Amino acid sequence: MPHTPAADRYTARTNDGPSAWFRRCGASGLKLPALSLGCWHNFGDPGTDSQGLAEPQLHANAQAMLFAAFDHGITHFDLANNYGPAPGSAETRVGRVLKNDLAGYRDQLIISTKAGYGMWPGPYGDGGSRKYLLSSLDQSLARLQLDHVDLFYIHRFDADTPLEETLGALDHAVRSGKALYTGISNFNAAQTRDALHICKRDGLTPPIIHQPSYSMLDRWIEPDLLDAAGTLGLGVIPFCPLAQGLLTDRYLSAIPTDSRAKTSQFLTEDRIDPAMRTRLNTLNAIAHHRGQSLAQLALAWVLRDPRVTSALIGASRPAQILDNLAAAEKTVFDSAELAAIEAALG
Repeated sequence: MPHTPAADRYTARTNDGPSAWFRRCGASGLKLPALSLGCWHNFGDPGTDSQGLAEPQLHANAQAMLFAAFDHGITHFDLANNYGPAPGSAETRVGRVLKNDLAGYRDQLIISTKAGYGMWPGPYGDGGSRKYLLSSLDQSLARLQLDHVDLFYIHRFDADTPLEETLGALDHAVRSGKALYTGISNFNAAQTRDALHICKRDGLTPPIIHQPSYSMLDRWIEPDLLDAAGTLGLGVIPFCPLAQGLLTDRYLSAIPTDSRAKTSQFLTEDRIDPAMRTRLNTLNAIAHHRGQSLAQLALAWVLRDPRVTSALIGASRPAQILDNLAAAEKTVFDSAELAAIEAALG
């Protein structure tokens, strides 16, 4: 049965002030929800990132997460060609749900995908070349069962390909009708400025959004990239705002056997040393003082900056999505709270 989304999905949250749910993406006309759902983990084939679920249960859980997100105003589903496991399988799964369960709501959704990392053997399956990017986009559209995506990113900077070629490929994706907007990811500030300069100089479709890693524990974008994005009119959508789940209550006292720290190459047990656990518990106390969970605090802290359009969350079950929603309702911090957070972070 096709899913019927909640009737109040656009009215249940505020659209005014610093805690507005829908935020304009830089200087563009596109608005994104304060939280976007990333489909990196738990949307691919059965595997290490799939909680040990067999295929029927895995698909039902993925459906439930997409439905819960849309029911609560999360209109943006973020993917990439290599999301899985295996690479491509997350796009295939989300494509099934879009076609079979949400077909009547395509125009109410923002579907994004990316290309840049290795996807197939040989010299044409990786990087920022026109050959790779446009071939990958065609493959992504086939897996997603769509004629276009709303947002197509270059997933990483490729020093071996002229930036003019990469940006020209993104421009072609828009002009050919296969993408509505473009974005960049994992570019530093200088690379970002160069990209926007080339687009202006050569009359290319400029990217409207930058997707960097950013969290309380990963603040590399603060010295100059946030300023560059704001000046250039780019929205910012941080990935890993919860630091792979580290900024949740899961690691306050121990490392659970079913946690990502036990199974993922991106969060390892040695990172959760006594000093990190002290830091997390101090942040958790600050969160409780604000009436938030640690995860809600971490998301609200990222969203406090008006240059941030949306925070990209991951989830393994619908309840996590619902818990994260409250973060967008309280994104204003007083000076004492910010000082306490800085002290906790060291």
